[in-house]
Amino acid sequence: MSVVRIVVADDQRLVREGLVVLLDAQPGFEVVGQATDGLEAVTAVEQLHPDIVLMDVRMPGVDGLEATRRIAATGSNARIIMLTTFDLDEYVYTALRLGASGFLLKDASAHLLAEAVRAVARGDAMLAPTVTRRLLGQFTRRPAAHRAADASRPTDLTARETEVLIHVARGLSNAEIAHELVISDQTVKTHVARILDKLRLRDRTQAAVYAYETGLVQPE
Repeated sequence: MSVVRIVVADDQRLVREGLVVLLDAQPGFEVVGQATDGLEAVTAVEQLHPDIVLMDVRMPGVDGLEATRRIAATGSNARIIMLTTFDLDEYVYTALRLGASGFLLKDASAHLLAEAVRAVARGDAMLAPTVTRRLLGQFTRRPAAHRAADASRPTDLTARETEVLIHVARGLSNAEIAHELVISDQTVKTHVARILDKLRLRDRTQAAVYAYETGLVQPE
């Protein structure tokens, strides 16, 4: 397995350095850069080409949301995990729409942190599915006027692909989807890849956001 290159962006020195220590202690991880604000994070991504960016939501100057938007706009392959103190922080949802691949609470354990980074680096798992559903659910309960104006039901997906997308949005893993639909893991992976290609989405998290915004999946 190749080394996962990581940039950590957080204006709080103790938090940032603590994350660096935890990540560097994990096999297969290398922290290649640190940033104290969003502007430094954008510059670090441009110069260092990391696989993963741990991005604090609230930072002085250019915050994590704007930094995420700028990084996504460059077409960078870096996947962004937002760091937040509150699991229902509305800014996190905005970050997901702007191009982030997931989010993590700052008080997450070292094990969860490592698993989250590996999952997002693989691009085949969505972070904290139960919390993500709550976050997305809170958004979708808002008046329609506050939702994306261009949201529409997917029309290019096959019936099976739509089924897979619904399960992805509900936070199921490939193995769980395979069990539910009585198909192989590889078949699920193929369906997910086609869904992302047809809908021009980056990863499963973006697919989940899309499914909730279009009303394909209703919040529980």
